[in-house]
Amino acid sequence: MNSVATDAKQLIEEYFKSLSGQPKTEKLLEQYISDPELKEHIRVCEAAFPEYELEPNQIVAEGDLVAARCTFRGMHKGEFAGVQPTDKHVSTEAMIFYRVREGRIAEHWIQMDTCGLIERLSKLID
Repeated sequence: MNSVATDAKQLIEEYFKSLSGQPKTEKLLEQYISDPELKEHIRVCEAAFPEYELEPNQIVAEGDLVAARCTFRGMHKGEFAGVQPTDKHVSTEAMIFYRVREGRIAEHWIQMDTCGLIERLSKLID
């Protein structure tokens, strides 16, 4: 792995440790992220699942691109995709790609079973 990939991977590992299980403050987001879409995604998730965890199961880097297979866990405390809070713990798997530029996350692509998560949340209400 070259030094660019090593640095990018280390940044993402630090990012996961700093954000997981913690309030996602603007100062913290600004420290790691320049991608405005990722910041908004985090704000939406944090409102629905305060202090959610994102546990990396595997992280691979090539150049400035980092892939992370991870587990999302949180307590459903706010509305999410039209589903009212259930006050229940939920989890789902995700695959996230990050592009790191100038020491921060500049782009991201996420694949998560959002439909499955919404379905599980809806069943918890019944």
